Amino acid sequence: MSSDPLVLGQVVGDVLDPFARSVPLRILYKSKPVINGSEFRPSAVASKPRVDVGGEDLRISYTLVMVDPDAPNPSNPTLREYLHWLVTDIPATTDANFGQEIVCYEGPQPRAGIHRMVFVLFHQLGRDTVFAPSVRHNFSTRNFARQNNLGLPVAASFFNCQRESGSGGRRIRN
Repeated sequence: MSSDPLVLGQVVGDVLDPFARSVPLRILYKSKPVINGSEFRPSAVASKPRVDVGGEDLRISYTLVMVDPDAPNPSNPTLREYLHWLVTDIPATTDANFGQEIVCYEGPQPRAGIHRMVFVLFHQLGRDTVFAPSVRHNFSTRNFARQNNLGLPVAASFFNCQRESGSGGRRIRN
């Protein structure tokens, strides 16, 4: 049995194929880091996070995707995956603000259940080689990567989010 939180959280499987992490990725909402499986309220993630990308070669660019594989409801994810954010051309060793935001950030607003919000980082073959999808709903990270020649991810992380008041089940505390 794997102890990888991306496997345990079914991110690998529902959103991604297995991959080897090769680039550091740090995501902060205000000063709180996203640690795989951590919990955030929608009010805490209403504004886009700071996303620091590692790497060593400044000539290398990355694409960052943020999706909700549980939209609109984890028990019936008919909009899987919902695209919340897409940033391309992020230079290595910088943060997402240095990239091109081609799908603007939309804060999570889950209506029912606990939703996984997944960040995926890809290595680009070159600048200006990744293009925006036509819709946010029924986005497929796998198909997007294939269509834009991105290959497997180089890093990924996720957090859980549910309605502010909760909808039964476990409560989220921030």
